[in-house]
Parts: sequence; C-alpha cells; structure tokens
Amino acid sequence: MSKIAIMGAMPEEVEPIVEKLQDVKRTVYAANTYYEGTYNGHDVVVAYSKIGKVFATLTATVLLEKFGCEKLLFSGVAGAISDELNIGDLIIADGLCQHDLDITAFGHPFGYVPEGEVCIPTDVILRNVAKKVAASKGLVLKEGVIATGDQFVANPERKEWIGSTFEASALEMEGASVAVVCSSLEVPFFILRAISDSADMDASFNFDEFLESSAKISADFILSMVDAIE
Repeated sequence: MSKIAIMGAMPEEVEPIVEKLQDVKRTVYAANTYYEGTYNGHDVVVAYSKIGKVFATLTATVLLEKFGCEKLLFSGVAGAISDELNIGDLIIADGLCQHDLDITAFGHPFGYVPEGEVCIPTDVILRNVAKKVAASKGLVLKEGVIATGDQFVANPERKEWIGSTFEASALEMEGASVAVVCSSLEVPFFILRAISDSADMDASFNFDEFLESSAKISADFILSMVDAIE
C-alpha cells in the first residue's frame, strides 16, 4: 500500500485531517511540522506548507524526499474565475499553471520557462478516484485548469486575463508548485479546491466561517480518497 502525503496551505485545512489519524508522530523539520500516522491502515503524512509557491515547493519536496510518500493529495480553497463556479463548489485540477511567471520579453509564452511546461496535468487515476468518491457522497465535482501565483488576485480585469490566457477556471497560491515537484519526481498528485470567493459574492460572506466549514468537507473527502486508493 502506498504512503500518501496530504497537504494544505493553512492550519485550518489540515487540522480536521490530523484529528482523524491514529498513532500520530509529530516531526519538526525545515521550519515546519509533519504529522505521520495511519488512517484505516493507510500510512499518511500530513502537513500545511504556509501560503505561497516557495513554501509549497519546500513542503511538497520534504514530503516526497524525506518521508518517502508515493502519492500526494492537496486540499484547500481557491478563487473562482469561471462564472460557473460559486462559493462552496468543489473543483479538481486537471492541470496547473503559473499565472505570474513571465519571461515573455525573451519570446516565450506566459507561464513558461525553457525545459518547463505551461500547464502540468494531474494524475488521471487519482482524478477518477475523486469522481467515484464524489458520486458516493452525492457531491458535484467541477474540473478544470487552476492557475497559481504569489499574489491574492482581487482585481476583476486580472482574473479575466488569467482566465483567457491560461483557460483557467480558478486561481490560488500553491498548486502549480506542488505540480512541478511531483511531476519532476514522477509522483502522482491530486489538487482539490473549495471555492472561497466568486463573482456572486455579497457583503454577508464570512471567509473564516467558510474556511472552517469547507475544511471539514474537504478533509472528509480527502480521507475518503485515501480509503479508495489501492
């Protein structure tokens, strides 16, 4: 059975997962905390990276290289670009790109550097596992390209540009970094996001309350995936 890494960017995104583990061992390494444990007989290692591409790269690399994880599941929140996404919707990435990566001055497309890819695909098998889990729970999963960058994008024009340039449905701050690490090390990976802000937001929206509620839904979903992974 594979050892599975579970990642989030914030404590709220991993705490509901750690609470469900058995035989938890806590390891502090590279200025972060890693929780090794079991879930229904599956070996898992859980960590939150802190926000942004650099921290996500560091944490994903440690999970794979130091702890020997053979698959990686990421759970967190994202902002909507597509009009078809509303607050609370779940989206899984079929590919990830870096919207803030720009060496177009040298004749390259946005999001590209030599020997890299503009859009890195996620693992098809893990996406299919997620779709089966969603069906069993009666949940609707959206699917699309998710764009990553080291900035919280609140500007509608910027969101529209990212959507049209990368054909992206949502955006966040870690996923493409995880994609680069896992793709380079040939480790299957999966990215799940709950939509936290969208075009239909109103003044009554409370992000902290949403984060707590969505973290529980996402944690339950990710742990059900762990059970379903062979």
